[in-house]
Amino acid sequence: MQLRAFEIEVSENVLDDLAQRLELTRLADDLPPAADDWSYGTKAGFLSDLVHYWRERFDWRLQERRLNELDQVTADIDGRRLHAVHLVGVGDDPLPIVLAHGWPSGYLEMIRLAERLAHPARFGGDPADAFHVVVPSFPGFGYSDPLPPGSGYYAAADVIRRFVVEGLGYDRLALHSTGAGTFVNGWIALEHPDLIVGYHTHAPNLMPAPSFEPPGAPASEAELAYRSRSAQWGASEGAYAALHRTKPQSLGHALTDSPAGLASWLVEKFRTWSDCDGDITKRYSYDDLLTTATWYWATGSIASSIRMYYERVHHDPPVEPGRRLMVPTGVAMARDRPNFPPKQVPRETVERSHDVHHWVDLASGGHFASWEEPDLVAESIRDFFRPLR
Repeated sequence: MQLRAFEIEVSENVLDDLAQRLELTRLADDLPPAADDWSYGTKAGFLSDLVHYWRERFDWRLQERRLNELDQVTADIDGRRLHAVHLVGVGDDPLPIVLAHGWPSGYLEMIRLAERLAHPARFGGDPADAFHVVVPSFPGFGYSDPLPPGSGYYAAADVIRRFVVEGLGYDRLALHSTGAGTFVNGWIALEHPDLIVGYHTHAPNLMPAPSFEPPGAPASEAELAYRSRSAQWGASEGAYAALHRTKPQSLGHALTDSPAGLASWLVEKFRTWSDCDGDITKRYSYDDLLTTATWYWATGSIASSIRMYYERVHHDPPVEPGRRLMVPTGVAMARDRPNFPPKQVPRETVERSHDVHHWVDLASGGHFASWEEPDLVAESIRDFFRPLR
């Protein structure tokens, strides 16, 4: 497998087309009562300000240069390109680690964390805790080509494993994931436990797991309460996922055609799922949000990114009854976040399918904790893997 150095280079034609579309933006009217009320979805006032910034002040070329300061590589796997950031650790015998991103953040979610793990001394850490860091873009995200129809996270996990083992030459891996990345790294850990030193995650309840009641003690009161909270959250906040896993192309056409529509779909999730008390700018600058939006826009990959929800439901294999993840598991979750109650999964639920060695209730951070609180997450990862090295 041949690796090639990669740099981002968006053509001027793409940026000119984007500017023209932003100039012609047409938004829906806002609804009462309050200017900051997002109960119907993305507020027109906020989106109007964001689109204006995108059109008049956002500098993609500056962000492009910043991203190109990272070492990026691609490889051809079965005729399809896979892209990744690969940071060589600076320290004593760095341990390779794969950071698996979620949706809609993409690989950008993991960059701040990756830098801290690869260069601990630069951030006040111990060089003995250094990692060689691999941040792959999942197939269908950004600069990674989509897999053929019928290929879900199970297939994506195999592609990424082959890239890391055959392409980069690593034969002993640490894993960290969140959101959709938990399915990818979960499959790698389930299918190749001899390769994996340990598995660290923000979302252990998203590991590929059987849909039936797992063997063991009956569900506790805490587990039953968690299931109820999760069901309520799914009813009020889960429409996006239902659409992604049922009719992703219908939405994909709209988001591929309208940059304002794309931004609206993305920022509402960043606001709802982050620990920001309803003020998205507490966690993300306009440049953060628009770098992600422009990355999707320039690559035309928003539709293929959401299709992975469909592929997972329809094509990922079932997990055999009673099967557990056999590698050591570390968990770091911000559990006291009312905006994302699935994060409040009880430890006893996780221990039904994981060998839990490490558990940290993060003091802050939401669904994108690796982005929101990279120092806290890096500390948890270092603590978990230190005795496993």
